[in-house]
Amino acid sequence: EVQTVESGGGSVHPGGSLRLSCAASGFTFSVYPMSWIRQIPGKALEWVAGINSRGDTTTYADYVKGRFTISRDNTNNTLYLQLNNLKTEDTALYYCIRGDKVSWTSYNYKGQGTQVTVSS
Repeated sequence: EVQTVESGGGSVHPGGSLRLSCAASGFTFSVYPMSWIRQIPGKALEWVAGINSRGDTTTYADYVKGRFTISRDNTNNTLYLQLNNLKTEDTALYYCIRGDKVSWTSYNYKGQGTQVTVSS
């Protein structure tokens, strides 16, 4: 059974930082590209960042480029997202999901997510 458990969210002021983690199980984590997506209240899910299966290629949405860093640990089946210089518009529920910038929409499963709230 596919499972992802996201953690690390919280409430921070603008300019703050957080590190999100995603513990994956139920599938062969090391062969899949992985992504972080987010749900902003009142908006559709949006893709944030992706990483290939080996972890040596990363891609970012323009609105987070230079501020967020995605990484993975295939030994421990864990995906990470370092969030720096957070903005109020980054407030969202963050999920990890299999797939890259395009293919993530093919995967129906996502976990409960972790809430990031940025406010002054």
